Amino acid sequence: MGSQDNNAALSSNSFLPYKSAKVFVAGHRGLVGAAIVRKLTQLGFTNLVLRSHAELDLTRQSDVEAFFASEKPEFVIVAAAKVGGIHANNTYPADFIAINLQIQTNVIDSAYRNGTKKLLFLGSSCIYPKFAPQPIPEDALLTGPLEPTNEWYAIAKIAGIKMCQAYRIQYKWDAISGMPTNLYGPYDNFHPENSHVLPALMRRFHEAKVKGAKEVVVWGTGSPLREFMHVDDLADAVVFMMEKYSGVEHLNVGSGKEVTIKELAELMKEVVGFEGDLVWDSTKPDGTPRKLMDSSKLATLGWTPKVSLKEGLADTYKWYLENVNL
Repeated sequence: MGSQDNNAALSSNSFLPYKSAKVFVAGHRGLVGAAIVRKLTQLGFTNLVLRSHAELDLTRQSDVEAFFASEKPEFVIVAAAKVGGIHANNTYPADFIAINLQIQTNVIDSAYRNGTKKLLFLGSSCIYPKFAPQPIPEDALLTGPLEPTNEWYAIAKIAGIKMCQAYRIQYKWDAISGMPTNLYGPYDNFHPENSHVLPALMRRFHEAKVKGAKEVVVWGTGSPLREFMHVDDLADAVVFMMEKYSGVEHLNVGSGKEVTIKELAELMKEVVGFEGDLVWDSTKPDGTPRKLMDSSKLATLGWTPKVSLKEGLADTYKWYLENVNL
């Protein structure tokens, strides 16, 4: 069954007119979930169903089933996941595959069985093969070996996409998937060892500025190209997909803009206001030379990102100063 057939069958599930509908945002305290809650609140949604991990452990099937039987949310957005960098993925592979499979299987199945009209599952660009073509199109999925350092997480996310597709095909249920690019923004992880490149750089430049350091040393040559998107743009895309998209295929969600790590570091230096030197340690590895997603399908449907990198970095730094640097 092609996605066009499904679109025709399922396109009645409009989202935006139902501001009083129950919307369950799983993972509302994370980088992504918090942005989605901000966006929905801004749009006037009045019946958001939110549970902290202490209130509802999504890995426990019986608890999730009881929650859905009681609350019966009409719309579900799955932003809950166990996430981490290379070190965490290498150290806790069992956690990364088991916890993510448990969360998404419990939520997707219980949502279907309790009458949820529409569900959106969010994944990650790491689902694609290590040597995928650049920019990476949606149909590159399952065409080659994964990046070994995060395959446990990636396999769980691929299973989530396939689960949504399977429930759509078998039950004619409106489950869709979106795969965001590298995200940043308020509620990001600024941990000194476990954070991704952008928040790690922000923290290092800020600490160097506070200490009056003369230089900041960054690994590599600065030549790799990366795509970044502010999490508020993803939240906007989530609402767009909930309203406009009902297809089998997952959709890439990216900014479509690349910057070198060198350009990112120089922009970060400017935003933070660090006045020392930027030094590149070219004896350290650069990583993948390029990683860009092809988000043209989403663009064709009518969605484009709005937050520029400089504006997004300034917004994130303001949040960092108010919330992390205490």
